[in-house]
Amino acid sequence: MADTSSWDKALLLTRLALERKACDLVVMDVRELTSIADYFVICSGRSDRQVQSIAQGLEENSAEHGIKPFAVEGASRGHWVLMDFSDVIVHIFYEPVRKFYDLDGLWGHAPRAELPEPYSKLVDQFQIAGESLT
Repeated sequence: MADTSSWDKALLLTRLALERKACDLVVMDVRELTSIADYFVICSGRSDRQVQSIAQGLEENSAEHGIKPFAVEGASRGHWVLMDFSDVIVHIFYEPVRKFYDLDGLWGHAPRAELPEPYSKLVDQFQIAGESLT
């Protein structure tokens, strides 16, 4: 079933991002809103190096599960890395860049997928949105 496969892929990518301590992670269900993907995974890093580390971890570790991105953009700068896994698109932002582009607001009408434990607990632990990043 395609929905199960894309959801399983979204959960795997979520787990891999959280293993690299991705912050402010959300999974958006965009199946009813666009044909480009079923899910968006949006997360942040505290620095450009952490953004690059999250992206590198996703690319390397997803390959171990037989999943490879079709395209990766922005990894060299580490401000906004977009990883296209076909039915799941991962956006990894350096936090100030995430605030500037505001994909969370742009896609605010997309339902947030409810993550199972232990993912939801880790997401709660890795929050920086309320912190001042000056």
